Amino acid sequence: MKIHKFDAHGHEGETVGDVAHRRIRSDIVHGRLKPLQKLKLDALKEKYGVSVSTLREILNRLTVEHLVTAEGQRGFEVAPVSQDGLRDIAELRILLETHAIRRSLAEGDLDWQGNVVSEHYKLSQVEKTLIGGNDGMVEQWVRQDWGFHHAVISACESPALMELHSSVFDRFQRYHMLVLDFRGKPAADEHQQLRDLVLERDADGAVALLERHVRSGVEHILGTGRVP
Repeated sequence: MKIHKFDAHGHEGETVGDVAHRRIRSDIVHGRLKPLQKLKLDALKEKYGVSVSTLREILNRLTVEHLVTAEGQRGFEVAPVSQDGLRDIAELRILLETHAIRRSLAEGDLDWQGNVVSEHYKLSQVEKTLIGGNDGMVEQWVRQDWGFHHAVISACESPALMELHSSVFDRFQRYHMLVLDFRGKPAADEHQQLRDLVLERDADGAVALLERHVRSGVEHILGTGRVP
């Protein structure tokens, strides 16, 4: 079973291994398992309730996604983060997301437009709270940020593109979760502008704004001094 943040709640039909994979993946993306942390199989076995053989399979899958690194005979550890790594994954996100935006704007229907408006509304309410001084909602903002950007490209009619974008977005989002710092009104204004450009079907404008938006986010994350 493919695990994405946009899967329906409930995860019917999951095996114990599927559940463990989702939990470990989420713990890495959300910073509960820290960069370079050793992933000791005995401890993971107790925490996630699966066998060592299942854990090895899960960690090998996460290695393919660049969320875990294998150390040969020494085992596994959470993948590192770096400034170059953030810039690299940001450029890949831009490449995928701008292509998906163009396709989505060409194919999207009225229901898609409504979903874009709905997801932006939810994101904007969290952003208003953050701008008002409630810093405790940054983690929720990261989730709503995903929801809005996913909604924008959801009409691209390419499951393979959506799956790859989801994986790349997770790796980008991981940096946000490690610094937990909101860029403020500029980010909120860009989201509103992106919503408007999308509804106007202005593909060139939306793509140009998205590129600036992601790169500004990168500079903000690096400006916190929390990425080695």
